[in-house]
Amino acid sequence: MSKPTEDSPLITRDWLAIERTRLANERTFLAYFRTGIVFLASGVSILEIDRLSDIRHVGIGLLVIAPFILAFGIARLGYVRRMMRRYYK
Repeated sequence: MSKPTEDSPLITRDWLAIERTRLANERTFLAYFRTGIVFLASGVSILEIDRLSDIRHVGIGLLVIAPFILAFGIARLGYVRRMMRRYYK
């Protein structure tokens, strides 16, 4: 889609495309959020279960990675929102 000018309003097809992009952006963020929560929960579980003490380093690794996944998802959500606002106000 090309960027609309001030004189040409968005048509219905363009509005629907923007809405699809917005919804896809939210679904992508939720996937990053879900992955971060699973990494966090898995790391805590590995650290809490005594039988898994020999893979404790994996649990610590998961706990370290989880905030980065969440931060990347939030950054990506904001980036796509800014790009959409820039081209379609």
